[in-house]
Amino acid sequence: MAKPLAGIKVIELANFIAGPLCGTLLADMGADVIKVEPPKGDMSRATPPIRNGESISFVALNRNKRSLVLDLKRPEAIEILLKLAAQSDVFVEAYRPGALEKLGLGGAHVKAVNPRIVYTSVSGFGQSGPYRRRAGVNLIIEAFSGMLSVTGEPGKMPMRPGVQTADVFGALFATYATLAALVGTGRTGEGFIADVSLVETSIAAAAWEAADYLETGKVPQPLGNKHRLNAPYQLFATKDGRYLAIGTPNDQLFANLMTVLGLHEHIGDPRFVSYSSRKANEDALLVLVEPAVCARDSKEIEAALMAAGVPSACVNNYKEVFDDPQIIARGVVKDIEHPRLGHMRAVRNPILLDHDGPTIDRHAPMLGEHSEEILRQLGYSAETIGEFIAAGVTRNAQPRSAVQAAE
Repeated sequence: MAKPLAGIKVIELANFIAGPLCGTLLADMGADVIKVEPPKGDMSRATPPIRNGESISFVALNRNKRSLVLDLKRPEAIEILLKLAAQSDVFVEAYRPGALEKLGLGGAHVKAVNPRIVYTSVSGFGQSGPYRRRAGVNLIIEAFSGMLSVTGEPGKMPMRPGVQTADVFGALFATYATLAALVGTGRTGEGFIADVSLVETSIAAAAWEAADYLETGKVPQPLGNKHRLNAPYQLFATKDGRYLAIGTPNDQLFANLMTVLGLHEHIGDPRFVSYSSRKANEDALLVLVEPAVCARDSKEIEAALMAAGVPSACVNNYKEVFDDPQIIARGVVKDIEHPRLGHMRAVRNPILLDHDGPTIDRHAPMLGEHSEEILRQLGYSAETIGEFIAAGVTRNAQPRSAVQAAE
């Protein structure tokens, strides 16, 4: 049997995270993703850590793809890319709006050679509007979209998330748009042009905050570790200097928490009898809960809460995450081989299917690793490919010895 997207051919023109992660998610499910890169490659190939000439960060985000180098400043490269698009199902791009149109590679140009293609554009502010050309990397998107305004402690400088939230949200919505469009194209025969804005995906992800403002007109404020709607639902310090996350999203779980903490006499307190009353009286509730948690060691109280069914977890660092028996049992980390990096460990796709699910079948490509292979499949002769290489239209991957000599 074959993976869900086997037979789907995808062109990816993108740097860093949002576009490439979309391509990787499609590739994991079986799509043949051709990563089209400029002669110097995806800009994330230069991000640390770097070993044997390869960026570990790039490798983490670009598995299961093939790399084709094309210098889009040359007309021959445009011709090659349009020829490839005519044989493809999806075109994912993350260039600044308008850039590909100038090259003759915009959505309308590509649909002209392939009316069935799904053309997914990922950009900071979208393909229209006064800010369409405005630069928008992850931090700027988090700031503009309002996300940073509700992070950190009240009255202090906002604290940016520790992971690239805007780029990841964008990648997930771009993948969703692409898959939905593929289903539609299969039904009607007509392709789609999808416009995915990182700002808008970040706004959409802030469902409660946006809904609160649109309904009440009140601007949501940062709450530190507290929850916007529920209490207690936050981080607590423990006796051994760690932090423990505790959440009680219903009355029974709240009662279980109070029993574990030895505070069962407060379960019937009128201030704490309902979801809304606990939030309204959060300060008074925390006066009771915080010292009770702080009097106990993290692992001891975590175990007691787990036994009572109360959602809780110690704040783990990444060593603790990857050493955890749950993560080991689920096989989250996979061993892979890379021609330059050798043996390495990587995080698998988080989705498990009952059969033919995502796997890491191909290492992240070296720059230009598949240029000749893809051009041959497009019907170009060895002589013509050699001319393209000589003219700088494309390039092959450098042998390992050449990379080592350049370091």
